[in-house]
Amino acid sequence: MGLLVGAWLHGVSERRRQETVEPPPVEVAAVLGALRATAILLDENLDLVELSPSAYAYRLVRPGGMVHPDLVRLATAAQRSSQPQMTDLTLERGRGDAPSVLAVRATELPGGPVLLLCEDRTQASRAEGARRDFVANISHELKTPIGAIGLLTEAVDGAADDPESVHRFAQRLQRESARLAKLVNEIIDLSRLQFDNPVESASAVSVDAVIGEALDRVRSVAEAKKIRLVRGGPRGLEMIGDKTQLVTAVNNLIDNAVAYSPEHTRVAVGVREREDAVEITVSDQGIGIPEEEIGRIFERFYRVDQARSRATGGTGLGLSIVKHIAAAHGGEVSVWSSHGAGSTFTLRLPRHPVSPSTAEPDRPVTRVAADVTKGTT
Repeated sequence: MGLLVGAWLHGVSERRRQETVEPPPVEVAAVLGALRATAILLDENLDLVELSPSAYAYRLVRPGGMVHPDLVRLATAAQRSSQPQMTDLTLERGRGDAPSVLAVRATELPGGPVLLLCEDRTQASRAEGARRDFVANISHELKTPIGAIGLLTEAVDGAADDPESVHRFAQRLQRESARLAKLVNEIIDLSRLQFDNPVESASAVSVDAVIGEALDRVRSVAEAKKIRLVRGGPRGLEMIGDKTQLVTAVNNLIDNAVAYSPEHTRVAVGVREREDAVEITVSDQGIGIPEEEIGRIFERFYRVDQARSRATGGTGLGLSIVKHIAAAHGGEVSVWSSHGAGSTFTLRLPRHPVSPSTAEPDRPVTRVAADVTKGTT
């Protein structure tokens, strides 16, 4: 391609002396159009000759042929050194939009012209930033329970002659080790979700089975806090997706509701049909979420109340996992909450079409509550 473009540009230079410049041959335009990256072709005087249409979209070129000054500087360096030059270019977009990041390579072609190739690295840059943040957060989160376990172990050793203190320290050791195990398991779950695509192996999944298994996982914790689990809504519905992931999502919502609810309250799990979707709601009578915090609760490792999260064993990953599973299934998760008045999380997922006769009518909440308390769903 370099020889083709160089030969053509040499002819352009000769004809420019005679003030007659022909448009680029079809071969040159075709080559630039076939490139995956955005291409800009400059002659030996760094005047614009040909470009990919996307160059305008990225605002690398303005009407009248003005090329972005950073690209001109890079092209000049490529001509002077006769070596390819590379840089990352950050371009501001519309108000409120994140900037675009382009990896730019300038190469001098035979005869002096310069070819600029610009590859959009915005998504890769964001992913790399998220990865760095994730690793930093993991390091911080792991240090807390590991450090606590080390200190408590020393305390147990120092209190060997005091059985009461040993018992107290041992209980704290159990809590910290349980917290560490939960954090590691959720990190593994989140990592596995990055590579599992539930749509590829999607199947019909019973909503009743998903809710039943999710409730069973938190029943002992709820009973210890004297929290009543309530299940309402129609039966016999089916969703489309991966059962294991769906159970994890619903369980995380219920577990979160139980963890942040005071004793002698109720956590209700409801089901609704909405056109082509199933909505699973989890409502609690807990502390609620301040309005200014609602937009961040699905972020990894974000916790509204750090002190309370430590007391409940929260890791800050549960809701992030729910959001990821919902998105991977073509659904979404949302929340309504009022500080001091509880929260309601709604998980909306694609519904599998079933015969209306298979769905049972809504049951009274009081009857369903009794069923759930006995261990049936």
